[in-house]
Amino acid sequence: MGTTTLLDACNAYGIQRYHQVSTDEVYGDLPLDRPDLFFTEETPLHTSSPYSSSKAAADLFVLAYHRTYGLPVTISRCSNNYGPYQFPEKLIPLMISRALADESLPVYGTGENVRDWLHVYDHCVAIDLIIRKGKVGEVYNIGGHNERTNLQVVKTILRALDKPESLIQYVTDRKGHDLRYAIDPKKIETELGWEPTYNFDTGIEQTIQWYLDHKEWWQNILSGEYQNYFKKMYIEKGRVEE
Repeated sequence: MGTTTLLDACNAYGIQRYHQVSTDEVYGDLPLDRPDLFFTEETPLHTSSPYSSSKAAADLFVLAYHRTYGLPVTISRCSNNYGPYQFPEKLIPLMISRALADESLPVYGTGENVRDWLHVYDHCVAIDLIIRKGKVGEVYNIGGHNERTNLQVVKTILRALDKPESLIQYVTDRKGHDLRYAIDPKKIETELGWEPTYNFDTGIEQTIQWYLDHKEWWQNILSGEYQNYFKKMYIEKGRVEE
């Protein structure tokens, strides 16, 4: 595992801090009918996919190196990021780019899966704060207080771009698709004084404008190997017509 290679190197050269950027996916998911439930740092790891399992394993290795070798580590687990320079295969830039081209917008299942959206700027500020002031050996959850269903996000983008909802195409859901992610960031807020500065309505508006102003960046990506990825993920699986 690449994480252990990094940990071995850091342990050998005596680095001052190793910070692991993890994900809320290591906690599994929450039921849609329990909006009162949130992930805390005490929530047991309960992964749903090979990806989240690999992230959870990496987290455990990080904590093990701290306990065994005294390596100065911290871990952050964040909710879904959005903002400038996000790769076009992710939900928000994918919907923006396809809506601008008047192409169908593939939405998994019924679109009712819920995610807590965190602006990338707020995430970066939180990471910097943890590295500088966080307690060694601790885990910090980072959430944006911005829960939205995937369908709500897609419709918000369509309204902003003045595009019709008829572009939405419901496609076969992904296997093991987690229902709801929701983070309680009380620990980082109370111990380190962090809080998100972006609410979703403002953040998504600025993000959409950024993609409108930087078409050359993402259009260059879409013209390359990304086409093979999209074909494999959507067209070959019959989710979107070519």
